[in-house]
Amino acid sequence: MPEQQPVLIYDRIDGNRRNTFVLLTVFVLLLAGLSILFGLMIGMPYPLAPLVIIPFLIFAVISYYASSNIALGISGAKEVSKEQEPELVRTVENLCIGAGLPMPKVYVIEDGSPNAFATGRDPDHAAVAVTRGLLDKLEKIELEGVIAHELSHIGNYDIRVMTIVVVLVGIAALMADFMLRLTFFGSGRRSSNKGKGGGAAMAIVLLLAIAAAILTPIAAQAIRFAVSRQREYLADASGALLTRSPEGLASALEKIAADPDKLESANKATAHLYINNPLKEHKSFLNNMFTTHPPIEERVRLLRAM
Repeated sequence: MPEQQPVLIYDRIDGNRRNTFVLLTVFVLLLAGLSILFGLMIGMPYPLAPLVIIPFLIFAVISYYASSNIALGISGAKEVSKEQEPELVRTVENLCIGAGLPMPKVYVIEDGSPNAFATGRDPDHAAVAVTRGLLDKLEKIELEGVIAHELSHIGNYDIRVMTIVVVLVGIAALMADFMLRLTFFGSGRRSSNKGKGGGAAMAIVLLLAIAAAILTPIAAQAIRFAVSRQREYLADASGALLTRSPEGLASALEKIAADPDKLESANKATAHLYINNPLKEHKSFLNNMFTTHPPIEERVRLLRAM
């Protein structure tokens, strides 16, 4: 068996932040190009074409501010106090002090499958939710590892990043759908463009629009998954730095992945939030290629190399 190379925690953190920045830059450029094509399709002059994205951005802002409450509501999470869950709340408090974070709201999901997630647009509007199974099945050091991972998501603004990415994916899908509909109904091929040298140019725009409408949602989802995986690696490294015990989180991940219980409230809309993909029955070759979570084996290997 080859010797495992040591990995510096700070190197992992810096590398994952760089990768996320590159992916988000590509995403924004992709969306900007789609906006220009959409504007040209509906006959807007080039300088004004990018403005077509404004209505979609209004939708994005509304989705952004409502996302946390929606996620908590869908998961069936109930807020708990220190009197109700003293060990859990005390663990969150102690780790928040170590991380220099404000105390988030703490929620429990009454489900036997061990899992957890964090949500909130920034540290001042954050929440941590854990399942009953996580509290019952993990040792104290393992629970600390999971909570540190989730608090790292908050401290690294991962929730904001992933909320923005999910919203951007939604915008890309909506724009692509509109573009396909406009193409099918002949939008942009106005008679005023014919005989004035604009026919060929419009044909090229329409061909580009069709290609973009088909390929952009696929590319957007691929970028979303890649960003999500990078943020999971980043939270693993940051959580290990916070607890000074990578083994606690590594052991917790192994237990969570091996647990046979299904998380009943999980769905594809919220699966990316959890520390481990709760949709265990959806495993397939394609889902493994386009997944929001890195392989548990790789995460554990990196944690134990730190």
